[in-house]
Amino acid sequence: MERRQARQVTAGGVRIGGGAPLTVQSMLSVPSTDIEGSVRQAKELEQAGCQILRIAIPDMAAVRQLIPAVKEAVSIPVVADIHFDYKLALESAAAGIDKIRINPGNIGDESRVKAVADACRARSIPIRVGVNDGSLEKHILAKYGHPTPQALVDSALYHASLLEKFDFQDIVLSMKASSVDFTVQAYQAAAQRCSYPLHLGITHAGTARMGLVKSAIGIGGLLQQGIGDTLRVSLAADPVEEVRAGVDILRALGLRRGVRLIACPTCGRTRIDLISLANRAEEALRDCPLDLTVAVMGCAVNGPGEAREADLGIAGGKGEGLLFRKGKILRKVPEARLLDELLAELRQWQP
Repeated sequence: MERRQARQVTAGGVRIGGGAPLTVQSMLSVPSTDIEGSVRQAKELEQAGCQILRIAIPDMAAVRQLIPAVKEAVSIPVVADIHFDYKLALESAAAGIDKIRINPGNIGDESRVKAVADACRARSIPIRVGVNDGSLEKHILAKYGHPTPQALVDSALYHASLLEKFDFQDIVLSMKASSVDFTVQAYQAAAQRCSYPLHLGITHAGTARMGLVKSAIGIGGLLQQGIGDTLRVSLAADPVEEVRAGVDILRALGLRRGVRLIACPTCGRTRIDLISLANRAEEALRDCPLDLTVAVMGCAVNGPGEAREADLGIAGGKGEGLLFRKGKILRKVPEARLLDELLAELRQWQP
């Protein structure tokens, strides 16, 4: 798919936009006062594949304690999430933060916006302007009467213009709503109206189940159109699940290397515990670097036949199963050793 060409910014060595690989983000969910817990979670997120990490900065204590602790614990860029108090942005920049998320319109008069723009420019720190449908300005609401996708874009570009006024353009935009269709329309409009890199997400998407469904539709649909440069899957769940979901969305679209697992939904022919086998295979292959399609199928009908395009696969039988490659049966395997044999074959994989 052909990606929209956005200008490029760099956060802590990670490029965003301008044809750079898509990045997966998440945010710490433990209280900002819990430094030990924050460090532990930051490490877990990095290990899970998080490439950019956002942390809430509600006060100066977080600037002095949380930022240095997290920065020391991980090697990925760290983003300060700031609302209202421009001094927190200035101090976060001085503390070595890699990126700032802020709305220029809610930090005060132009002198404060200029101070933040100057501080970030001096240290090559990009700013993400993040707006959502619940925080539209009065003058924009007056224009449209109620929140609309176009109003959301107007809000984002209005905030960006406040930074542009002071010659600051290292900007990333996000325009999120909890409605999938609303969000998609907003990003489609923004992609036409500006060249800034776009951070994708469905805000307040919901629980791990429904939030993933909404995010896969919204984020995945935009990525298929070539729109988007970085993303966060927002879930009311462990943020590690956000990262895994983001990576899986990219893999499903062929935008990230790694194993793509396919599995049949089972039927009355199935004679093995396929669901358990597929779940164990998914977990075992989560961090496999090979760029392959692996199949876990329930019977010989849905095995080498229907999954013949899989690079490698297993298919169950009665007490035994088949190990196959590109539709060609390699050997029969006892049921209890199906997954072990699959993993062993992958360890010595040769294209």
